[in-house]
Amino acid sequence: MPKGNIYLVPTVLHEEALHTIPNYVHEITEAIEIFFVEDERTARRYLRKSGYKKSFDEIIMLRIDEQNISECIHYLLQGKDVAILSEAGVPTVADPGADIVKLAHQTDIRVIPLIGPSSVLLALMASGFNGQQFSFKGYLPIKSAERKAAIKQLEQKLLQTGETQIFIETPYRNNALIEDVIEVCNNSTLFCIAANLTGPDEYVKTKSIAEWKQQKLHLEKIPVIFLLGN
Repeated sequence: MPKGNIYLVPTVLHEEALHTIPNYVHEITEAIEIFFVEDERTARRYLRKSGYKKSFDEIIMLRIDEQNISECIHYLLQGKDVAILSEAGVPTVADPGADIVKLAHQTDIRVIPLIGPSSVLLALMASGFNGQQFSFKGYLPIKSAERKAAIKQLEQKLLQTGETQIFIETPYRNNALIEDVIEVCNNSTLFCIAANLTGPDEYVKTKSIAEWKQQKLHLEKIPVIFLLGN
C-alpha cells in the first residue's frame, strides 16, 4: 500500500494577513482530512477563514503531543495524507511537530514543506544583519538575572563570530526583555525589534543600544522577534 504524505502547513502570522498564504497551500489543505495541530480551536478558526469547506465532524484533528505521534504515523502508513498545522507561521520552527517529522523520515514517509510566512526569517531579512551566519535561540530564561546572563552570552557570541543572534519571548514579557537587553548590552551593539510581522501595524526597527536608550517602547501582548547584530 502506498504511504501517505505529511504536509507542513503554514498559517498566518496576523489574522488580517490571509493574503500571505499562497493559493496552492489552500488547495492542498482542502484535500486533507487528518490534522495535527497546536490548538484545535484556533486551527478550526483559521481553516474556516482560509476557505476550508469540509465539516469538522467528518475530519480528524488531534493535538501535537508525544501521545499522538504514533497515531500520526499509523494514518500515514495506511496511505492517508496528514497535515501538521502551525499556530502561527511555519510548523516545527519555534513550534512543535519536529518529532513527528523525524519519525516520518525514519519510516520513509515523504515530508512536504509548504510555502508560508516565517517570522524568524522575515525579521532577519528586515534587520540588516548577517544573513549568512545566524543562530535562533528560542526563548531565554524567565528570571531576570538568568535572562541578563543569557543576553550577555549572546552578545559575546555575536562579537566573537559575527553571527546574528535571534530570540523570542512570551508577549507579556516583551517589555521586561527589552529593558534587560538595553541594560546589559554595549552601547554600540545593534538591536532589532520586529513586531506584529505582516500585520497592519507591523513594526521593524534596528538601532544601536545607545539609541534604544532614548526611546520608550510598549510592546506587550504582541508577537515580537528580537535580534542582536553588528
